Amino acid sequence: MNISPLRLPRPTHLLALALVCTGTWAQVGPQMDLRRVEITAGMHRIDAQVAASPQERQIGLMFRRDMPQHEGMLFVFEQPATQCFWMKNTLLPLTAAFVADDGTIVNLADMKPMSEDSHCSARPVRFVLEMNHGWFARKGLKAGSRLAGEPFKAARP
Repeated sequence: MNISPLRLPRPTHLLALALVCTGTWAQVGPQMDLRRVEITAGMHRIDAQVAASPQERQIGLMFRRDMPQHEGMLFVFEQPATQCFWMKNTLLPLTAAFVADDGTIVNLADMKPMSEDSHCSARPVRFVLEMNHGWFARKGLKAGSRLAGEPFKAARP
């Protein structure tokens, strides 16, 4: 009798099977292909990726090793709420602007890479714009400054 050796599945096949069975795919790198929107802050132009779905917001700028100075990520939520952010798996130092529906910056928070410290909005907001650390300060922007662009027009009643 000829008995063939037992063929075990490759580890990559097991991983793919597990992900299919659980219905989730693990994010293994930065998300670079999100929709983009132009935002302005006075004479300054921002090319912002838009994180609108729960999964896009959860991943955010994780795993990014660099980001051009004029780029950022705009987190868009369905309803105004106290928004809190941390920096788990985020390699870049960032500043978060918590932004009201009309584009007014409510408050800013400087965030350290790889930290699980929570940084929250001072009042309920639907938008959070993350930029490289210190970007807002270098442009003279602070709480009360106004951002403009399509997301803020659409949010107005």
